[in-house]
Amino acid sequence: MVSIFIQSPSFLTAQNSPFSSPAQTRRIRPGPSPSLRVTASRSSFDVVVVGGGIIGLTIARQFLIGSDLSVAVVDKAVPCSGATGAGQGYIWMTHKKPGSDIWDLAMRSHQLWHNLAESLNDLGLDPGEMLGWKKTGSLMIGRTSQECVTLKQKVHELSEAGLRAEYLSSADLLLKEPAILVDDDTGAAFLPDDSQLDAHRAVAYIEKGNREFAAQGRYAEFYHEPVTGLIRSEGASKEVTGVQTLKRNLYGKKATIVAAGCWSGSLMHELLIDCNISMDVPVKPRKGHLLVVENFDSFHLNHGIMEAGYADHQSASGPGLDVEERMLSISMTATMDTTGNLVLGSSREFVGFDTEADETIIHCIWERAAEFFPKLRDISLEDFIRNRKVRVGLRPYMPDGKPVIGFVPGLQNLYLAAGHEGGGLSMALGTAEMVSDMVLGKPSQVDSSAFGVKERCC
Repeated sequence: MVSIFIQSPSFLTAQNSPFSSPAQTRRIRPGPSPSLRVTASRSSFDVVVVGGGIIGLTIARQFLIGSDLSVAVVDKAVPCSGATGAGQGYIWMTHKKPGSDIWDLAMRSHQLWHNLAESLNDLGLDPGEMLGWKKTGSLMIGRTSQECVTLKQKVHELSEAGLRAEYLSSADLLLKEPAILVDDDTGAAFLPDDSQLDAHRAVAYIEKGNREFAAQGRYAEFYHEPVTGLIRSEGASKEVTGVQTLKRNLYGKKATIVAAGCWSGSLMHELLIDCNISMDVPVKPRKGHLLVVENFDSFHLNHGIMEAGYADHQSASGPGLDVEERMLSISMTATMDTTGNLVLGSSREFVGFDTEADETIIHCIWERAAEFFPKLRDISLEDFIRNRKVRVGLRPYMPDGKPVIGFVPGLQNLYLAAGHEGGGLSMALGTAEMVSDMVLGKPSQVDSSAFGVKERCC
C-alpha cells in the first residue's frame, strides 16, 4: 500500500512528461514544489538509494524511466538540505578540460540536461518555470596577459573537442557584459551553449516525476531516517540485500546504492565495520558559501561568469581567516537567476561538517566580486541586510578531483556514487545513467573505469 501525504493543492501529475508512461495523461502545473512526501507500508524494493540529494534522486529517476524496477530513496534529512540546495546551479563546460577523466561524463551530463530542457519545451512547458533553466552561456574572465593566453588555449581545446567556444577581447567582452571592469589585459572564454538552473526547482521537478510511479508501487521515499547498517543475506554473507534505518529494514533485491554526498565516506566506514572488508572512501566535506542578493537592480548580468582562477581557487586573505589551516580559497563566480537574484560565490575550505555561515567570508566574497563589478564598490553589503541570503553547503570532496562511481568490491549488489564536489548538479544525469547501466548490465554510454571504487578506495 502506498500512502501519499499532500500539503498543497497545486500538485498535479504531468501529461506526457519525460517521466510518464504512455498510460499517464495528467498534467503538472508549473510552479514551486509543494510539500509532499510519498511513503509505503511495504519494505521490499528492487533498488534502495541512500541519499536524497541530486545524485540520489536522479539515480532513482533513471531506474524509474529506464526500467521496470521499483525504487526506495532513504535519507537522514530531506532533499536540498545538503550541497544540492546550496549550489549555484551552473551547467557549464567552461572550466572543464578536454581529455580529463571527468570530461566524457561532464559532456554526457551536459547533453542530458539540455535534452531534458528541450523535452519540456516540446511538451509546452517552460523550462525556466520547471527547472529555473536559463541558457545564458558562460564567460571565464581573465585579467592579466598570462591568463588571457591561457584562455585562448582553452578556447582552442574546447573547440577541438566539439564545443562552440570563442575568445572575446576586452572590447567584445564589454559589449556582452557592460557591468564588468575591463582594460587592455582583460579577455574571456565564451561558451554560448552553457546554461544554469535552480537546484530547488530542478529537485522539485525530479521529485514530482519520481512520485508519479508511487501509485504503481514502484517508488517510495523515507526521509528523516538515518541508515544505521547493511542487511546481508544469511547474516554474514557477502550479498547485500538492503539497509537498516532507525525505523525499519528496507530491502533492495537487486541493488543498494550509497549516494550520500559528503557523508558517504563516514557512512561507508560505519556500514562496513562488520563486513571484514578493508576500505577507505576518502570523501570528505569541503565547505562553501554563496551570497544571494534578492531583487538586485544595480546592474544586470547576461551570462554566467567566473574568474579564470576558479579552477585553481587561489587562497584568499582577510582578517580572521586562518588560510593555512583551513585551506581557504575564494574565487569570483556570478549568476543571475530567473527571479532577478544576484548569486555571488564562492568559497572553499576544510572545516569538517561545520555549516555555520561566516560573515568574514561573506564580506570577502563581496569584495572579490567588486574587483570585477565596479558598481559594487559604491554599495555597502549592509545595505542589503534585509535582501540577502547566505547559502552554506558541504561539497563532497575527493582528493583526486573525480567522483567515485561503481560497485563495492567484496560485497554483491552494493554500489557507491559520491565525491562530485561542486559538480554534482552538472554531472548528476550522466552519473545516474552510468549507475543504472552498471546495475542493469547495459553497455555504458561513458567509460566508467576512471571512477572505480577498487582502485581508489581499497
